[in-house]
Amino acid sequence: MVYERKVNYYELDGMQIVHHSNYIRFLEEARIFYLEKIGLPYSYIEQQGVMIPVLGVNVQYKSPAKFEEIICVEVSIVECNGVRMKIAYRITKKDTGELVLTGETTHCFTDTTMRPVSLKKYRPEMYETFEKYVTKK
Repeated sequence: MVYERKVNYYELDGMQIVHHSNYIRFLEEARIFYLEKIGLPYSYIEQQGVMIPVLGVNVQYKSPAKFEEIICVEVSIVECNGVRMKIAYRITKKDTGELVLTGETTHCFTDTTMRPVSLKKYRPEMYETFEKYVTKK
């Protein structure tokens, strides 16, 4: 699934390229978009008493994005065992296809008190949806 967005001027650094920290925001935007598209909007997930905190982020910057370029963030769940989940990302420039970034985020599932849960037991229907969308890297 692909999320598209235009680079804003305020996201640039002194070199007139996207500041490296903003890519983490782009990944989050794409992840929220993805969850909505697979039928699990984050508001619904939270209403079910589930939180999905980020445990880690790993990215490799390949080439910079610049003001007004449209970037495409490809999102896929590559692992989900009901306790942890790993999501992969690939950002490219829409007009050229040039690779901007590859990366992944690692998450766990918790209840609203941040106590880890097994989604298989806690919300099996939600786990089944996540499991259905797992793809190989």
